[in-house]
Amino acid sequence: MSSFADFGRPRRVDGGLRARSTRGAIGQSWWSRRFVDVLESFALGTRLTRGRSYARAGQVLALTVAPGVVTAQVQGSRPRPYQARIGLRRYGDTVWRRIEHTLAGQALYSARLLAGDLPPELEQVFVAAGAPLFPAGVDELAMSCSCPDAAVPCKHLAATCYLLAEEFDTDPFQILHWRGRDRATLLRQLRLARGGGDGAPSVDGAPSAGAPSVETAPPSTDSGELPVRSPVGAGPALAGLSEPVATSDAGFWRAPVPLPDREPVLPARADLLLRQLGAPSPAIGGPGLATVLGRAYRRFAEPAPADD
Repeated sequence: MSSFADFGRPRRVDGGLRARSTRGAIGQSWWSRRFVDVLESFALGTRLTRGRSYARAGQVLALTVAPGVVTAQVQGSRPRPYQARIGLRRYGDTVWRRIEHTLAGQALYSARLLAGDLPPELEQVFVAAGAPLFPAGVDELAMSCSCPDAAVPCKHLAATCYLLAEEFDTDPFQILHWRGRDRATLLRQLRLARGGGDGAPSVDGAPSAGAPSVETAPPSTDSGELPVRSPVGAGPALAGLSEPVATSDAGFWRAPVPLPDREPVLPARADLLLRQLGAPSPAIGGPGLATVLGRAYRRFAEPAPADD
């Protein structure tokens, strides 16, 4: 039986996926830290330390997130990279419809998701639907690696998890994708649930498919009379109703409840645009380019120094 020490130092890699964090904790957002906390709760000591070193050295060659499974190629000491796999239960359409119904009922949730952000309350929405967003323990993750180390997770799996956490920082929708719902499908379902689906006029003003058409009565043939047309827009609902007579206009323009002193503000990070676009392709710099641009965006958002 081969010993773990027989394989020596890992082979150096050119062009691997390198963690943006060079020291300290990995993961900046609340959602990536929640995932890292699950990983570090395994208390695997040196394997996690070596996994962070692998992630920062660029030993992970490829990382792919798909519904229910994350796969990665990690270069170790052998010529052929190891194949790492992390499985997580994906939720079906029935569960996702419950979650989408709840999210669509809260305008703030929908606004933040459409802006590319995950509200902290999202985790509770999943719990209430009986479908936790994050795994609660190691038994919920199906991990495997082709390396000779029998420990689960090994350092190759740990490196994959750390880079996955940074992938969540860049694109938080990858967490939802892992659970079975990609960004485009989720946002489309939210728009439909909030009334932005079929029945709305198309861009050119023609009715969309499924929208009721408005027929007009044929013009009168009597001379001197204008053609009679059926009501359009709100006309059918208001036809035949008399004008309401207001007894008093006192309080008509007052809000039913006191308004706050300040308008509500939807917080957004300076690098929100980068997070909406996702990581650049390797041909133009990959995740490293997003890191550099993110620092620039945050620098631009800093208040200008006061003139002396």
